Amino acid sequence: MRWTNQELNQPLFPDQATSPEQSAEGTTQPLLPLAGLVKSVQTPDFAGITFHEVLSKSALNKVPPSSTMPFAWTVNPYRGCSHACVYCFARKSHTYLDFDPGVDFDSQVVVKVNVAQVLRKELFKPSWQHEHVALGTNTDPYQRAEGRYQLMPGIISALADSGTPFSILTKGTLLARDIPALRRAGEQVSVGMGISLALLDEDLAHTLEPGTPSPKARLALISKLRDAGLPCGVMAMPILPWLTDSEESLDALFAALAGAGATGVSAGALYLRPGTREWFMQWLAREHPALVGRYQRLYGAGSYASKEYRQWLAARVNEAKARNGFSAQGFVHDPRREEGEYPHGSLPSNAAISGNAPTAGGAGLARGAGTDVPTTGFRGIPGRKKAESPGEDPALASLAPTLF
Repeated sequence: MRWTNQELNQPLFPDQATSPEQSAEGTTQPLLPLAGLVKSVQTPDFAGITFHEVLSKSALNKVPPSSTMPFAWTVNPYRGCSHACVYCFARKSHTYLDFDPGVDFDSQVVVKVNVAQVLRKELFKPSWQHEHVALGTNTDPYQRAEGRYQLMPGIISALADSGTPFSILTKGTLLARDIPALRRAGEQVSVGMGISLALLDEDLAHTLEPGTPSPKARLALISKLRDAGLPCGVMAMPILPWLTDSEESLDALFAALAGAGATGVSAGALYLRPGTREWFMQWLAREHPALVGRYQRLYGAGSYASKEYRQWLAARVNEAKARNGFSAQGFVHDPRREEGEYPHGSLPSNAAISGNAPTAGGAGLARGAGTDVPTTGFRGIPGRKKAESPGEDPALASLAPTLF
């Protein structure tokens, strides 16, 4: 199902009873061998999707020390994602639960119903060092089911009350529901906000990411965040060879993001890791068969487009960003770092920041396109300013590299 705006005050499906006999709307399915599984539920409002409600023993996930991520901890309230983006890099992670990375990733969603309570206990342990915690690094915390389960308000309050800086990356417009809570959290800790939006073509988006809010709805969300005085970096990823990498497409995208008031933008080419590659190539063969051979040559047997293409795309992206008031980013020869750069505003101020954004006592300034942009999370972030010309819009200056 595709929609433009989500009804934030209306439950996505009725409350479910504890057994099939007690519920006409939801159907409880036989239990699968998932750790902590309480029940598996289907509902007509989510045709073809099964929700597996589990009780988790832990909420915080430790990022391996070898990772290039600018954070050490993540929280994933959901596994699997009804957004069904064919290019999603997290698809292979579903195989760890004995699901397949294709249809199952889109339709078998694991819900950690007690995640907020478990997280609060972990964050208030004396041993907790109050390091940056990232949400949305695997599957989207604001996918449609969040309207029913409402896990994020408890997660946000637990992080803020414990003095833990955090960041959120999402495509979900349900985030708008929690803007008041995020503003309150920003008075206690430094917070980063990131929206994923890489194309404006509604028809292409409908086939490529069928379960997501439309590009128009996500642009409106960026504006809402900025009007509320919150930062908002944008992940313009993935850029698709021969589909969204034209000068016209990139120029239109960055102009729209500038008009919405994005505090920063990072863009990179499609990343086809195993699990994702097979699913994406099936989609490409179905929707754009003439491009299959080109993609096979461009990506070879690897996950990354050729270095020559990435250099070419970096130059084209930088030109489009400059025309729309965003500062350029350099080409990084290590694709693991290049393909996952976080834009300004999407990380809390005490996270790793690269480029020309000095921090001093947690209150540094990032300079970009002639504009000073505080890196202190919500506090001190100016309200959204509509651009009269490209140079007048708030723009990114610094990027923190990571695989996201």
